[in-house]
Amino acid sequence: MPSVHRSIVLSALDRYANFALFFVATAVLSRLLTPQEFGLYAIANALTAVIAASFQEFGGANYLIQKRDLSHASLRTAFTVTLAVSSLIGVTMFAGAGALSRLFEQDSLRRGLEVSALNFLLLPVSGTVSALFRRDMEFGKLALCNLAGGCSGSIASMALAMWGFSYMAPIWGSVVGNLILAVLLLSCRPDRSWFRLSLAEYRDVIGFGLYSSGVAVINVFYNLAPQLFLAKILDVASVGLYSRAINITQVFDKVVVQVLNPVIMPAIVAQTKGRADLRQVYLEAIELLSAVQWPFLISVAIVAQPLILIWLGPTWLEIVPLVRLLCIANLFLFAACLSYPVLVAVGSIRDALSSSLISLPPSLLVILCASFFGVQAVAASALLTLPFQAVVVMYFIGQHIAVGPRDLARGLIKSGVVTAITGSGVASCAALIQAGIATPLAGLIAAFVAAPLCWWLGLLLTAHPLLRRIQDAASGLAVVAPRHHARRS
Repeated sequence: MPSVHRSIVLSALDRYANFALFFVATAVLSRLLTPQEFGLYAIANALTAVIAASFQEFGGANYLIQKRDLSHASLRTAFTVTLAVSSLIGVTMFAGAGALSRLFEQDSLRRGLEVSALNFLLLPVSGTVSALFRRDMEFGKLALCNLAGGCSGSIASMALAMWGFSYMAPIWGSVVGNLILAVLLLSCRPDRSWFRLSLAEYRDVIGFGLYSSGVAVINVFYNLAPQLFLAKILDVASVGLYSRAINITQVFDKVVVQVLNPVIMPAIVAQTKGRADLRQVYLEAIELLSAVQWPFLISVAIVAQPLILIWLGPTWLEIVPLVRLLCIANLFLFAACLSYPVLVAVGSIRDALSSSLISLPPSLLVILCASFFGVQAVAASALLTLPFQAVVVMYFIGQHIAVGPRDLARGLIKSGVVTAITGSGVASCAALIQAGIATPLAGLIAAFVAAPLCWWLGLLLTAHPLLRRIQDAASGLAVVAPRHHARRS
């Protein structure tokens, strides 16, 4: 567990630094790009992400991490398969950029897709090295490389936007960031013998990759489908509005979930090897995650208007109802980041694909129908689709680790009370803004102060297990810090 805690701390430093870059870059780009320009970037980014998901799991991170005995032949084969599929898809995307731009009736989209195809030359290298660092729990080096790459990409995006590159600014910025990341990762991993191509273990790599890639493709396509539907049925400006609303709703993912994601899979696999009670691990993780996610989402929903006004500017106030709807819908995804790692850990990656195939196609149909009624209807459709998806995946997990509705209810009741107390404090600050007693900035600052205080009060009143974890972590840091200082002296 100490190695897991240390990994989480290093991953947190990595993600929080990159979140700070995201926060600044979003504020700057929101004032330099119109919703229509941002919509063009969102479409190009969505298409690239869907295409990238189709190859990343062939020898990708999850294969390298879950492999109990990773031989040199398996590593070389994984890289070879990833490189081959990546190159093929990159060339196909470059050649098909014109056809895709005509499909969405946006001629200027072609250049964005052609430039985005360059990322496929870099992803196999950075993906392989990142997976090896995660497998070995070497999150310090990974954090530094990610920070440098993210900083380079953000600075490039903002500079190019100021120079009039329009929607191409963040696209070129992404290429710059990925290039810097790949170079730095390679420099930190002197052993590059895995560069030698091999297909010795191709059956094992492709066997895992078919299922894992299937899960990735359908989930990524589902997440980005609303933007593609809106682009085809409505207009590019609607895509820009919805994409920006999603970005705000996913701040929790950037602040918390993305801190844990690099650690979750290696940690769960390690505990499974150590014969830990996976059922108990899962229930404890749900209880801890919901105590942070729920209060965060409710707070963002309550102060959405002043938050958007100050962060993005008045141009984007139209997305306030979208953000609120999406925040409420995302309350049902309290265990989403655990589902795939748990199913892989119990050797049921097929069930991960099955749950996606059962829940996501009907959800896509609902979103498609909602697209004809406007962007707000698309956001509201999440109130139906996300609970349905949560029920389906919980069913499959319950078949393996005997987790039922009563177990979940017992684990979530304290988090519900903490959320109610936190929301009450934030709502009082929002009421001051609504009544004109406080300015949006003053009220937002007050909400940022009230939220953690009320959250901590909720943890105390409910004796939430998260409180003990925080206290243990603080005690550990208090012991480790003097020792680290003494060693340096």
